[in-house]
Amino acid sequence: MIIGSPFGLIRILVVGPLAYLLLIAVLRFSGKRTLAKMNAFDFVVTVALGSTLATVLLSKDVPLDEGVLAFVLLAGLQFVIAWIAQRVSPIEKAIKSSPRVLLRDGQVDETALLDERVTRDEVAAAVRKSGEGDLGQIAAVVLETDGSFSVISAAAAGDRSAFPS
Repeated sequence: MIIGSPFGLIRILVVGPLAYLLLIAVLRFSGKRTLAKMNAFDFVVTVALGSTLATVLLSKDVPLDEGVLAFVLLAGLQFVIAWIAQRVSPIEKAIKSSPRVLLRDGQVDETALLDERVTRDEVAAAVRKSGEGDLGQIAAVVLETDGSFSVISAAAAGDRSAFPS
């Protein structure tokens, strides 16, 4: 089908802005953490919210009130699980990954690369992106919980208290 029905187009024009505004309201009420990319758990919530918005907009079978309830449910579950994880260590370990040192004092940790499915080239690219050119001048490359790399030069390493164990 190339052209939709006039009713479908009008529905999108009416429901779209309403769903968008209601999603913004839910996000403002639920706090910054709902859209954080701190770990895989947070990422899943963000993707689920986007998917729910798309479903509300494009599916005639999902009324706006059900979509808003889904927004509230996802944000609420994210809040409850994050709250519990903050207080119960085994839950936190179950839903959150830990940062991992891939390179320490210029030496690549081959076991860490294998475990995290990261290549030497990806580590070297992260070092280059940080403006460094010599692995020997790097105190650490850390794979963060959100999948990004942190590169800490030897000159900036300080007492290393921010490094993961």
